[in-house]
Amino acid sequence: MSILPPFLRIDRENRRVSLDARNPAFYGNPNAVYAALHAHCPTFYWEEQKQWFLTGYDHVNALLRDRRFGRQILHIASREELGLPEPEPQLANFDLAERFSLLELEPPEHTRLRTLVNRAFVSRHIERLRPEIAAMAEKLIDGFEQAGETELLSSFADIIPVTMIARMIGIPDEMGPQLLAWSHDYVGMYMFKRTPADELAADRAAQEFADYVKGLIAERRREPQDDLLSHMIHTEHKGQFLTDEELVSTTIVLLNAGHEATVHQIGNSVRVILESGLDPADLFRDASATERTVEETLRICAPVHIFQRWALEDVEVDGVSFKRGDKVSLILAAANLAPAKFTDPLTFKPDRQEAPNLSFGAGIHFCIGAPLARLELNTVLPMLFQRLPGMRIAAPPVVKDVYHFHGLDRLDLSW
Repeated sequence: MSILPPFLRIDRENRRVSLDARNPAFYGNPNAVYAALHAHCPTFYWEEQKQWFLTGYDHVNALLRDRRFGRQILHIASREELGLPEPEPQLANFDLAERFSLLELEPPEHTRLRTLVNRAFVSRHIERLRPEIAAMAEKLIDGFEQAGETELLSSFADIIPVTMIARMIGIPDEMGPQLLAWSHDYVGMYMFKRTPADELAADRAAQEFADYVKGLIAERRREPQDDLLSHMIHTEHKGQFLTDEELVSTTIVLLNAGHEATVHQIGNSVRVILESGLDPADLFRDASATERTVEETLRICAPVHIFQRWALEDVEVDGVSFKRGDKVSLILAAANLAPAKFTDPLTFKPDRQEAPNLSFGAGIHFCIGAPLARLELNTVLPMLFQRLPGMRIAAPPVVKDVYHFHGLDRLDLSW
């Protein structure tokens, strides 16, 4: 029987778990906690979060696809009926920006919005971006190769994903730093460490972000370009066009989802590869090996750990009864470590031929940007290791002090 870390308490009989998500020992190495949860209590009530969580692969995979659960609840019931509090006035701008987010909607609204943007993200269209991604990566590596060292997040990982998604939408490259700043503040709303200061920053970022996008929409209405925003503005679906509010929400979610997780994953992937002791020349020897390596990094160090669902009707899962309006959390990163699906799950093994990872979700909310993220990772990771042979970690990696995203603040490398 494994010994639990001192910051984790598990009441196995009652399926109750006590865990401080802000404890550095947890967010610095969540995989160790997930392994303990799999061993003792894979479905559990997290007392600090006041919510049920599932980590089992089959349960998480099934619930992501189960139409008895949804990303929203107020389309079928009122706040009063469900006993939910009224919206908080200090989050008015954030709530407005989120109102038509692809991540938060259910059909038919979700279907209409996703149909309008999905074409730009299918693999055959995304593949055309490979030379552009490669050229950007080459230029960035040129900038630090001779120095023999770099901090990878600021010099490389932060730049490529935000630049690519901004170009797709039709936003100038020079807006990259501002987009990063808005995005970092905005996604603070999704973190377990959320404070009043985080909420204030997120609401302010939402307002400034939305105002910028509204100005861009006005420009594209006057002068359409060959970009995704113009496509969304001028394309109809069953006789309907997107409203300005829908355009703002969709643009913000595409920008955030289109880069934030990929930034984390570039850093996570480089770290896990270097710490594995495996030969990068072998890991990236050809396109198939590269793809397997990328998928294994996504499995073992996913950038986004949790997605939540509302129970849209009374339903029982793994012996737990949920009432309509209950919220349940699915820990995707833990499902990726389920010992029932993956042998030696805490070990980095790119030659696995087991279950697919769930890092991009599943079902109708499967990550729309997955083809872009995979293309970026499959393009830039081999280039880093090929251009910088002998690359090694120069100082202990600094993990971001947030949960449920998982990424690095610093990754100092030398070669």
